[in-house]
Formats: sequence, structure tokens, C-alpha cells
Amino acid sequence: MGVHRHHPATRNRLLVLVLGLAWVAAACGGPDARPTATSSVAAAPTSVTASGGDRTGLFDYDPRQPLAMTTQQTRAEADGITVASITYASPKGGEVPALVVIPKGTGPFPGVIVQHGMPDTKEGLLPAAIDLARSGAVAILIDAPFNRPQQGRVRSDPLTFTPKDRDEQIQLIMDLRRAIDVLEARPDVNDRQLAYFGVSYGAAMGGLLAGVEDRLKAYVLAVGDGGLVSHFTGPDDANRPEVQSFPAEQREQWLQAMRPIEPINFVGQAAPAALLFQAGRQDELIPRQDTLRYYQAASQPKELRWYDAGHFLNCAANKDMMAWLARHIRIDPRRYRCTP
Repeated sequence: MGVHRHHPATRNRLLVLVLGLAWVAAACGGPDARPTATSSVAAAPTSVTASGGDRTGLFDYDPRQPLAMTTQQTRAEADGITVASITYASPKGGEVPALVVIPKGTGPFPGVIVQHGMPDTKEGLLPAAIDLARSGAVAILIDAPFNRPQQGRVRSDPLTFTPKDRDEQIQLIMDLRRAIDVLEARPDVNDRQLAYFGVSYGAAMGGLLAGVEDRLKAYVLAVGDGGLVSHFTGPDDANRPEVQSFPAEQREQWLQAMRPIEPINFVGQAAPAALLFQAGRQDELIPRQDTLRYYQAASQPKELRWYDAGHFLNCAANKDMMAWLARHIRIDPRRYRCTP
């Protein structure tokens, strides 16, 4: 998921999750940015049943409600790419801040949702979205509910360890579903060629989205795990102080609130969407067993690829992401250049 595990200088008990911009920068340079062989882990698909509640009802919304989109500003990037800052209405109230990254030309183009980690913002993965636009896709990035300063909801700790975390995770999935509506409403997007790319916390949320959505053809889930409960209470997380430090009643209340919406309980329902899992052999934030449990819970078709990198992946991972999406939504991976 991307919570830093050991950093004594962090007051909020190490709740600094992956920073998407740093992830992209590391992916295109640095000591881990070297080609590496990839491998697939063959495992029987395992479906984990969610505990309690309607699997899809929690994330339903009325698609007839207007998107109420507004464009605040646009700017030009290299290669004829345009970045538009927009908002649209959240089914749970308020506005969703978003960036739409548009290739040169008239389309129709494939569409990709790009989702950041925690506590990052949409700007963190903007370089990846520009790479996707250069490869011929319209990309949309949104801020998660925990980081929307214009609504007074930004805070130093992205998690509260209260049921509020459940409300914000449900809202995020609804807002991602509405992001699909935004793509479908665009005349320059082919609504039969849609995909998702998420990093760390964004990769976990992608697994949840895949279990309740049927409009996306492919997902790339980079350095993710099975969700917040998995991240804080897995067998390899016995020394994590965050959840264990709270009073027993608060801890149990949070766990009960979060377990029914844990992504690992939904990723087994992603079919027929194709899932690519990406993981670092030296990942300091996601234990190997957490990666394997998440992958094993997923439905087929799926693939897991390992890289000689830490939590910030490398050029090889980015190239594989582009190639995977090209197989499923017809982007042109030849336009992607990762320069060490």
C-alpha cells in the first residue's frame, strides 16, 4: 500500500505513503532504473468473500445526476498535449478536483484513469499521465477525498483510524466511477477502450474498483497490497505500531468498518478485465507475502511481474505498463521513452 514502515522523524506514525511524483522520477532514473527480467507467478485464482453488506450497493450512485463539470484552466505541454484542470460533482457531495490530459489530434482515443498514492495528490502522477497522452490516451487524474484542500479536507494525516476512513474510501470509489463517466462523456474518447493505472494506495483502490465496475478492460496495479486492513494487520506487519497503539475499542471499530470494503475482497470479481500486478523485489513498504496474497485473490486473466527495484519502480516497469495497456486499449507504446 505504501505506508513507510520505519521513520522515527514522522510524527503521525509513519503514515507517509508513496509520493507519485517521486515514484515517476525514480522510475525514469536512479540506481534502480535498469532493465530487469520479468516473471509471472502462476497461482490458482482465489476469491475472498467480503464480510457483510451488499458488495456493489455501497458504491452505487445515480448516473442520471449531472456531472456538473467545470473547466478552470488549460495549459499546453510538449508534443501538442493539453492539460485541463476541471471539477465534477461527487455523488457524496462536493466537487472532485481532476486533471484531464489530452493528446494531440482529434481521436477517438483510449482513456486511462491514473490514481495516486497516499498522501499524494493528482499532480504526483501527472508525468505518467503525460506519458500516456504521448502514447495516444486521454488520461484523467483525481484527488482522493483525504486531499481536497478546496473543501477544507486536507490534513497532515491522511488516515484518522476512525469510521471516517471508510466513508472516504467509499467516496473515492464512487468518484472514480464518475471519472469513467467523464471519459465516456468526451467525444474524443473511445468508451470501449478504457483502463486504469494505480500506484501503491491507488493500486489497492484499483482492485476494489475492478470488483464493482465492468467498463474498464485492463488494470495496472503497481506496488499495491490488499488494502488498509491488510497493510496494518498482515502476518508480516506484526511490528506496525499504528493500529495496535489505539485503545482496543477504537481499533476494533475501525477494523469492523474497513474489513467489508477491503480491496482484497473485491479484486476476485474483476473478470473479464485483465490485471497486471507490478512489484519490487526490494520493496521496503510492501512485504512479498502481501503482494502474493493480493495477486492470489484476483480473478483471471492476471499476471504478476517482479522488478529489481524498491517501492519506487523503474523504467522496465513503466515500459511493461505501457505494453500491457497497448495489448488491451490500443495505445502506442513506441512513443514512450524512459530516459535514465
